[in-house]
Amino acid sequence: MKLFTTLSIACGLALSMAASAETIPAEKVKEKAATCAACHGPDGNAGTDAQYPRLAGQYHDYLARALHEYKNGERKNAIMAGFANTLSDAEIDALSRYFGAMPSKLDDLAKYEQGSD
Repeated sequence: MKLFTTLSIACGLALSMAASAETIPAEKVKEKAATCAACHGPDGNAGTDAQYPRLAGQYHDYLARALHEYKNGERKNAIMAGFANTLSDAEIDALSRYFGAMPSKLDDLAKYEQGSD
């Protein structure tokens, strides 16, 4: 019975935390993403300078991790750290999902595979 009670409490806490999670309105996400466009391009497929990575089509969890790492100093880039430090966890998640859902111009290695003759 004690295990059932503990599981019930844990499930209740998880549900209440999920329900209280901050929801970011789409217009706010687009507003935040506009800052990214300066370097990463308006469609997230990099701007005119090849040094900036493509964001569109990346896995959202990869993008979120990168932003958290800029924010906590694990990744070093003054511009990205300055931007990431202004973001809440919910904003990081929303931006990551926004760019992850965009059509990508990422390339894979399929065109370099050698056929078996």
